Amino acid sequence: MNDTALNAIAAALERISPAPADPPDFSLADAFVWQVSPDRLQPVENVNRIDIDLLISIDRSRDTLLENTRQFANGLPANNALLWGARGMGKSSLVKAVHAHLTNEGHPLKLVELHREDLPSIGRLLNILRGANERFVLYCDDLSFSHDDQHYKSLKAVLDGGIEGRPENVVLYATSNRRHLMPRDMIENERSSAISPSEAVEEKVSLSDRFGLWLGFHACTQDEYLEMIAGYCASYGVEISAADLRAEAIEWQATRGSRSGRVAWQYFTDLAGRRGVKI
Repeated sequence: MNDTALNAIAAALERISPAPADPPDFSLADAFVWQVSPDRLQPVENVNRIDIDLLISIDRSRDTLLENTRQFANGLPANNALLWGARGMGKSSLVKAVHAHLTNEGHPLKLVELHREDLPSIGRLLNILRGANERFVLYCDDLSFSHDDQHYKSLKAVLDGGIEGRPENVVLYATSNRRHLMPRDMIENERSSAISPSEAVEEKVSLSDRFGLWLGFHACTQDEYLEMIAGYCASYGVEISAADLRAEAIEWQATRGSRSGRVAWQYFTDLAGRRGVKI
């Protein structure tokens, strides 16, 4: 093969192989979303979050995660955290609120959201973050796995089993409705049908064991539900009598068939709209 043919092949390979991406500019924002095809960190100028003081009935989880994150921001040892439990009780809101709180304190901490479906690319993301001077909270919302899901293998090695391990400047926070990240009926089914029941689910269940912090979130009481709404009203200047708020809020939860922080916010959004108050 002559030099002309070799040069033509090399040129063709360069055209189909994307050039290495430029290092991201982390000064553009405090929060980013990891995107693939092509790989990039998309800056987020306005993060959808509420103030940490408005998160009611999760004091212990709030204080624990805040202290863990503050240690990490100060360059001290910190644990990966799994926030699990009832839907709509502030798991993802707490992660974003803690980040905002520490940023406002002056800590140069960056929040990076990783979508669950992009878990296979986590190694490429960590290679980018590893070489940066900043410190990062890597956040994965609604993390769970089905029986034929292999995404967990990408995450498992990162948590503590890989040869490189987690970068010193990265901590991982994940939220899930499931403590073991997989449905209970799937655990029981695999145990009952496997040749070695104890090993059938160990590989997936052990993933949750790799989170140093387990923070549980449980359904709120009616008083806590009403306290959440009252806190929103006070913070945003929405005026309503205690009697009217109680009657309307309880009727709202009855129509939804559930009671949670999310339902409280949805009622408050409706109330603020009717009162002509922007939030």
